[in-house]
Amino acid sequence: MIAPFVTLIQGVDSFKLLQEINKEGKKIDKIIDCLIQVHIAQEETKFGFSEEEVEALMLFPELAELENIRIRGLMGMASMSSDTSLLKKEFSSLKNLFNNSKLMSFDPDAFDTLSMGMSSDYKIALDCGSTMIRIGSTLFGERN
Repeated sequence: MIAPFVTLIQGVDSFKLLQEINKEGKKIDKIIDCLIQVHIAQEETKFGFSEEEVEALMLFPELAELENIRIRGLMGMASMSSDTSLLKKEFSSLKNLFNNSKLMSFDPDAFDTLSMGMSSDYKIALDCGSTMIRIGSTLFGERN
């Protein structure tokens, strides 16, 4: 139901979800931009593809057959920590994966978005190469 209204889906964490987004895009004749969610945090509560799974996905021939999605890049959430060295390590790792994935992408020109960094760590993320940050708490306040 939301496919006509979205411009970018950030949290794609499985090939099955990519197939479903493609199916919905096909119904409305729309290419839906997506970011692959990568698990970079040290926390079990976070999820997404592992680095190895992202590399396999980028080379997966069936990915090219999904004509109603466009992989625009990667998204990751760092650990909830004040340890700046840990955050830099996680963000730098995702930036390296982004660079490698861009080279493997079926559409390298469209692979241009690295979404990492939230209200508490966005400055570190920007220093590590983020092109998109999520700062909802700064704009709207903390969640209840």
